[in-house]
Amino acid sequence: MRQHLPLYLIEAAGLAVFMLAAGVAGTALEAPGSALHRLIVDPLLRRLLMGLVMGGTAICLIYSPWGARSGAHFNPALTLTFAALDKIGATDAAMYVLAQFIGGLAGVLLTLALLGPAFAQPPVSYIVTVPGALGVPLAVLMETAISFTLMSATLYCGNRVKLMRYTGLCCGLLIVAFVTLESPFSGMSMNPARSVASALPSGIWSGAWLYFAAPLAGMMLAAGVYRSASASGGVACAKLNHDSEAPCPFNCRFAAHGIHVPSLLRKLPPHRSPDPATP
Repeated sequence: MRQHLPLYLIEAAGLAVFMLAAGVAGTALEAPGSALHRLIVDPLLRRLLMGLVMGGTAICLIYSPWGARSGAHFNPALTLTFAALDKIGATDAAMYVLAQFIGGLAGVLLTLALLGPAFAQPPVSYIVTVPGALGVPLAVLMETAISFTLMSATLYCGNRVKLMRYTGLCCGLLIVAFVTLESPFSGMSMNPARSVASALPSGIWSGAWLYFAAPLAGMMLAAGVYRSASASGGVACAKLNHDSEAPCPFNCRFAAHGIHVPSLLRKLPPHRSPDPATP
């Protein structure tokens, strides 16, 4: 635990930054007194801009030196799914999850300190995630579906050397699409720590259980489908950005086979297998 303390701090800080960016953007776009809110009257366009901020922040965090160190989970459902896949040890998984909850709340409280009532009052309301007007059952279905899609894309790209460095980009683009198109149904969470971070200070817990159950169910289902459908059945690593210049703390098949995986900005070396199961 002492050796991996920097990784836990990175996970906390990463989600704090993500919540700060989302809170500032949400307030600028949705607070009635905001000039940007008055200027952009189309709610679909406002959601697109919100998605670009959130997806762009996720991409920057994943490809940052922080993300290269910790694996850029920033999400308990993601961490627990990789733990179920035997890619991260139980102690590290527990500490990652704890750090993510602490970091998410810290990000929301920092946003409150910076923006005050504009962030806390409706309709922004601490950017809390609640079921949409069509009800809880549809919110559960949609949260499960988007979580399944995100984890499926992560596993598909993350287990192929030629695609691995695009995993973070793929995840960021999916976040943009989900915020734009899916958020009216469930608030677009996919992340229990993100939802709790907003619910705790706001006191708004409407359908809170679904933001624990649906993301985890969707990601676990994606992991099961991937293992059944994959030729090797194996998962290479728990990192979203497996830059080989950074040490890997996980049960990593890339490292075990000596496969070098460059970051998005480095040139891919030739003559490497696309599947770490058969290097």
